[in-house]
Amino acid sequence: MKRICVIDGQGGGIGATVIKKLKERFGESVEIIALGTNAIATAQMLKARANRGASGENAIARTVRQVDIIIGPIGIIMAHAMMGEVTVKTAEAIAACTARKILIPLSQENVEIVGVCMMPLPRLIDTLIEKHLDL
Repeated sequence: MKRICVIDGQGGGIGATVIKKLKERFGESVEIIALGTNAIATAQMLKARANRGASGENAIARTVRQVDIIIGPIGIIMAHAMMGEVTVKTAEAIAACTARKILIPLSQENVEIVGVCMMPLPRLIDTLIEKHLDL
């Protein structure tokens, strides 16, 4: 069984949307672990039916070493992103782990990714699942 980690911060809306779509598509054939940079984000992702969840820097740094795939907004690999919720240790742990990372090009930071077309979040998540998640 594949272990998919969904990481989000702030209100957890992006992560919750990803988890709902993953559950619709794969049901219980995958284990989804919700990791929030804060408790509110984790709670939202758990409401979306993640199998397990945890919050904070240490939980993220330890758990990402045990999963096959990480999904989240691009800010999860940028220190100080999400209004400072992504710590240096968090960003480093995610970027350095061996899990495959599928990042959603949404950023509140002063960052632009050249060559990426802007799409609404639901379309981005559909594309993520259909074209980038080869389970």
